Amino acid sequence: MTTAPDGSQPPQRLSPEDVTVIHDTAKRLHENVERVIIGKSEIVRYALVALLCEGHILLEDVPGIGKTTLAKAISRSLGCDFHRIQFTPDLMPADITGIHYYDQRESVFRFRPGPLFSQIVLADEVNRATPRTQSALLEAMEERQITVEGETSRLPRPFLVLATQNPIELEGTFPLPEAQLDRFLLRLRLGYPDEDSEDEILARYEYANPLDSLQPVVEAHELVRLIEALQHLHVDPSVRRYIVRLVRATREEPAFELGASPRASLALFRAARALAAVNGRDYVVPDDVKEVAPLVLGHRMILSTQTRLRGRDAEAVLHELMETVPVPVEA
Repeated sequence: MTTAPDGSQPPQRLSPEDVTVIHDTAKRLHENVERVIIGKSEIVRYALVALLCEGHILLEDVPGIGKTTLAKAISRSLGCDFHRIQFTPDLMPADITGIHYYDQRESVFRFRPGPLFSQIVLADEVNRATPRTQSALLEAMEERQITVEGETSRLPRPFLVLATQNPIELEGTFPLPEAQLDRFLLRLRLGYPDEDSEDEILARYEYANPLDSLQPVVEAHELVRLIEALQHLHVDPSVRRYIVRLVRATREEPAFELGASPRASLALFRAARALAAVNGRDYVVPDDVKEVAPLVLGHRMILSTQTRLRGRDAEAVLHELMETVPVPVEA
């Protein structure tokens, strides 16, 4: 039996049965969420990719297009605990993490958990909170734990933050720092529905809200088992090297003042692996990497001043860059 470079035994390959279960589970989740979210099939699929990676999502779009509804639909489809936090300038860290209070009847201090102690958290208009409150959210997102007055508590699994921000209204906002943007696995934009989809929305919501009748299609503990099984999905060394070269190319591109970090490489690796499983494969192909790369890398890079003055955005530069990085082919 071959050994890994560190001398340990190589991990067990993902079984065909688990691949089938992941694919079927993703399909059921997809169909269930689409009973509520209409005309956004790709967005729902990418949200499921984030779930399987235990990654967080930044939904950047204008109000009223279904960001909150998407979070609620995912939560109900999983039977998970859900909390919505409305971020405002006067929101304090203790408002989201929890507080210690004095129980007069038993003469002891007790901890009252905040809304972050949920499996799915909607951080609405996250850029309206002060940097101090944003940093409290940062620990929960990265470490999956919360520290209050020196006492650290683990968060439940799965744990997913869906944060929203309005890209147009800037008054009274505190832009997210690069360190926090880097913690989001994907940045998604829902966009307005087309004419047929908007008509379907009116018809489906005419008599009742379909969200009210949505039932769980998979238990949270089963999702956690699939998340752990996904870690054994095979990634060929040539595809892994392709991910590294693609990320390193962003650091050498003059249009970027700051390229993607090694954390971005890990995020792209995990997202491509999850997308392959959602598509029913037990291996990753370069097309998986190319499909999720703009969603994973687009918000992690800073354009140079000259590039911004020319009216180019990070995703457009990234698409051009991907054309220059050689794609591995089967021998």
